[in-house]
Amino acid sequence: MVPVDQGGGMMRADLLAETITGLDEALTAVDAFDRTLVAGLLRPQPAQTDGLTGLAHAVAGTPLAARAAEAAEKAACGSAGEDHFIALAAARTALLGSAHDALMTRVEEMTGRSRSEETVPPPTGQQPVNLLAAARSWLSDLARSGWQGIDHEMVSGAAPVVSAMLPDPALRRPATLLDGFAAELAASCPGASLERIPARRWADLWSRALLLTLPGAADVPVTGTATGRLLPLGVDVHEHATAVQAQVHAVFEPADGSTPRLVRAGVAVPKPDTVVGAGLWQLLRPHMSLLAAIGEGRSMNLTDMPVTAEGDLVWSDEHAHRGEPADPFVTARVVLPTATDAATAPLDRHPARIAVPVFLEGYAAQDDDGTLTFTLAEAPLTVDTDRIPTAGPLTPEAVAASGACIGLLRWDAGTYLVQPLAVETTVRKKAVAIHAGGWAGGTTDKAGAKAEKAATDAVAVLRERAGRLLRK
Repeated sequence: MVPVDQGGGMMRADLLAETITGLDEALTAVDAFDRTLVAGLLRPQPAQTDGLTGLAHAVAGTPLAARAAEAAEKAACGSAGEDHFIALAAARTALLGSAHDALMTRVEEMTGRSRSEETVPPPTGQQPVNLLAAARSWLSDLARSGWQGIDHEMVSGAAPVVSAMLPDPALRRPATLLDGFAAELAASCPGASLERIPARRWADLWSRALLLTLPGAADVPVTGTATGRLLPLGVDVHEHATAVQAQVHAVFEPADGSTPRLVRAGVAVPKPDTVVGAGLWQLLRPHMSLLAAIGEGRSMNLTDMPVTAEGDLVWSDEHAHRGEPADPFVTARVVLPTATDAATAPLDRHPARIAVPVFLEGYAAQDDDGTLTFTLAEAPLTVDTDRIPTAGPLTPEAVAASGACIGLLRWDAGTYLVQPLAVETTVRKKAVAIHAGGWAGGTTDKAGAKAEKAATDAVAVLRERAGRLLRK
């Protein structure tokens, strides 16, 4: 372990195993409500009524109490309207938000870092009311039918709404969520034949989509600018069949000498399903010079880069230029412990969205039937190797042989996990650092270069076909 006064990010790993008061009760109430959406709320049964009243009781004593109680009563009678569904979604979101806050408080105790005191401003934007109302209507019909009642006709009702919303940048966030949600439901139709229903996931998507239809809720306001040095820690890659996102986690050192803080910089692009692995970087690189700097192991100097209260840099290459070499492990050991964590917007307060950069060292790695754990001070921490992207040189084997790790602390299925972003290990008796984003700026690695070439060929063919279609 690294001594407290010398940096490091994992001082009290044992705290993660301690019981959090009220957490189980909050999640139990959420699960009970989620089960009411399985059969739908058109003709609720007694078991569904219990789930609805349980949700209302869980937020009793809060500003949502009266509206949640009324919504639960109306839904139990099968007469809930859009406003009632919004109230139920808000109560569910508030419960998960309280769980998020409790889990984050434990993380702060464990890392010794504090959270930013900056508050996320309330939404002020205006979006076309008719399109938001159409989206709410579809989501309300979905709640009435339930997951077991979905069919292709029901799900296809989202298509015209999404098509009308996507051209408007102010509506792209809820439109993208609705589009992905509808596609997932369509792939599962008919609901009556499903052997397993992902009740928590679909309820998450439903409630979030419903709240994003409230005017201004989808806004992500820029609250300031960042001028100083950006020190990357690692890259988290999210890949879907038709899209890919790279999210860079970093420490930002303000030029005015104020306290360093954790920030993120992300880029997302559409992709053909034939482009996978290291080929993904070809699609991402043109949109963010930061990726090339990461591949070279460099910092970035920012000048007036727009930034949100949540610590998300609204990346623009004109506000950034390459800096001096910067070792992420030096940053993790020396600067990370002094940084403040970013604030969290109300709609983002959800246990599944916890992703806190941490530095681990001095652990014992053990693989037990395919489950890798790091043991620090006799406290085991599960390693989420499934999240390691194929678009980089980092592998589960390298993680298992490592002695230090930069990762994201997450919470899933009732326990804390660490997702590795980079590790220090020994290869052929030589100490090396291996990064998940090691190929972000390009690679001479045989496997990576082969994937890059395959992606180049695939993209060239697609462009040629697209050009041919446009010429017709």
